[in-house]
Amino acid sequence: MDFAFATAPGSDRPNEDHVVVSADWAFVLDGVTRPPGLDTGCVHGPAWLVRQLGDCLVGALTAAPAAPLDRVLATAIDRLRGRHGGRCDLSNPHSPSSTVAMVRAADDQVDYLVLCDSSVVFENADGRTVVHDDRTDTLPAYDRHTVARLRNRPGGFWVASTDPAAAAEAVTGRVARSGLRRLLLCTDGVSRLTEFFALDWAEVFGIAERSGPGAVIDTVRRHETGRPELLARPGRGPVKQHDDATLAVLLPRP
Repeated sequence: MDFAFATAPGSDRPNEDHVVVSADWAFVLDGVTRPPGLDTGCVHGPAWLVRQLGDCLVGALTAAPAAPLDRVLATAIDRLRGRHGGRCDLSNPHSPSSTVAMVRAADDQVDYLVLCDSSVVFENADGRTVVHDDRTDTLPAYDRHTVARLRNRPGGFWVASTDPAAAAEAVTGRVARSGLRRLLLCTDGVSRLTEFFALDWAEVFGIAERSGPGAVIDTVRRHETGRPELLARPGRGPVKQHDDATLAVLLPRP
């Protein structure tokens, strides 16, 4: 599969997104930013976590190329636990975490997995389908206590952190490879184009095909700067003006 990708930080802080592509698979990760003063019980931050999780995913995907993607992710999270080196409290509910969006070609199918609020978007003869895990949209509140209480718990939401069992809660599926026209993976720093700024995914694909995935991120930045008042979710208040943004897009062969 011919993927092109781009990633950019949203500020002068280290980029907490991560992207890896190969001939047969691709994934994007979005580390959850730590609020100021929050005790995570961990000496590491989100940027460290996504790069370590990415390395563990590469190893798991390579070692078991036919394993279900949720099992691959569970293996990677389990290996990630060991990389904390015994220096961190892995039972802390605020431990660093990451979203996951992943695809893998498997014979005549393409498997996909989404955990938390990154996305996979594909287009075939049936139209465009957005695979998104929206469980963070329906929490009863978004204060630190409520989010920690519901993270990786039934009735709450699931994210890649310290519990391999979270992988079994991911949104998974497959699509026929022969009918696949376009495919895109992205973090929510890119999907805000459709969430807040009223673009549709056909426009996003079109920008990527005409000018490359970096142009999609440039489009995000122009909208964030020009219409910052649109960056708000009902009941949750405004979101940060600029977010880390990452996408990998399967471009059609010429």
